[in-house]
Amino acid sequence: MQTNFSAELLATDRGQRANEILRSCVHCGFCNATCPTYQLTGDELDGPRGRIYLIRDLLEEVGDSKRSQMHLDRCLTCRACETTCPSGVAYGELAEIARNKLGPSRRGLKNWLRVFVRWLVPNASRLRQMAQLGKMTRPFIPYRFKQHIPHRIGMGVTANERHARKVLLLNGCAQQVATATTNEHFLNLLDEQGIGVEIASQEGCCGALDLHLGDESRALERIRQNVDALSGHLDTCEAIVSTASGCGVTIKDYGRLLADDFEYAEAAAMVSDAALDVVEYVERASLDLHKRDDIDRVAWHAPCSLQHGMKITGSVEKCLVAVGYELVPTKDPHICCGSAGSYSMLEPKMSDELGRRKVETLLQHDPEIIATANVGCQAHLGHRTGVPVVHWLELLACPKPPAQARPG
Repeated sequence: MQTNFSAELLATDRGQRANEILRSCVHCGFCNATCPTYQLTGDELDGPRGRIYLIRDLLEEVGDSKRSQMHLDRCLTCRACETTCPSGVAYGELAEIARNKLGPSRRGLKNWLRVFVRWLVPNASRLRQMAQLGKMTRPFIPYRFKQHIPHRIGMGVTANERHARKVLLLNGCAQQVATATTNEHFLNLLDEQGIGVEIASQEGCCGALDLHLGDESRALERIRQNVDALSGHLDTCEAIVSTASGCGVTIKDYGRLLADDFEYAEAAAMVSDAALDVVEYVERASLDLHKRDDIDRVAWHAPCSLQHGMKITGSVEKCLVAVGYELVPTKDPHICCGSAGSYSMLEPKMSDELGRRKVETLLQHDPEIIATANVGCQAHLGHRTGVPVVHWLELLACPKPPAQARPG
């Protein structure tokens, strides 16, 4: 793609990087074939190729910025286009640059909703209080927001220091409130196998929400706070483990995001290097895995942050098949479910349609349960079907301790 950036923009690292990414696009359009929003609307500007043109115009300061804003807001940042692209266009990074250019503010009600989401979700204590209030007033809350109220409100897990071998387990923000059983189950699984857990008391939001909503300065502030909180555990823990792929993909990117920060670059890179999605840790640690007796047929939904963001494919499936589960076939496994963090609240029409389509494909071969790897996907799909939706870790039974030898 040809670009015509100003000398002032090209003099910046960001301008040079945007120019490099844009020029790597060859207009082939393969990306549109895997873009969920393009499949919904058929509008070129709701596909990656069209959005790339809009981003170029935005950075060159030509064209209609309101139109660019609308179509970029509709982007899920699922990054399926990156998996498809033969030229290796770093679309997610380019979209991040464009959103920072647009900033977090919008006009009207959508702006207030964006402000509310950014105030609420990254603060687990505040989110827990609101969830408790929501449960008490559920009958009076519009469906658009009611669907996000968890049935069980979690408190997060606490440290287990009784083993010499330990990992640093991330509690997350929304996860510790909405899907607390995930970490509880993993902590028990580790404990049975002689692995302890440390918890970073000052752990905060990973920064993903602010990044996706165009507030880079706030995101970097959160990331620096997290680097301070997590880096102190690197000497005593063999890995930083995230059981929410949406958080993990951002933490793995801390090194890039703070590469130009003289004070934090080294520590951020160390945190990124130590960060693992839980399936990576399960494979690396060779944990003793066992199947639950009450479930056989499983439909697996790979979150976009896992398969497109971290490029981890086949690992969870391998673990589940190895312990004896039957994975039922699913159509279009690369397509986003429509959750995408705050997207389900800010773009409910597209999000709901993608969720409906995803559930339809997951249920096509009558699974007994649906498994996924991210809190957002789990919550988004869970209220759309009577079939339980769980984190895949919950399908692993804790191994039974060895039988004690009887005295002769």
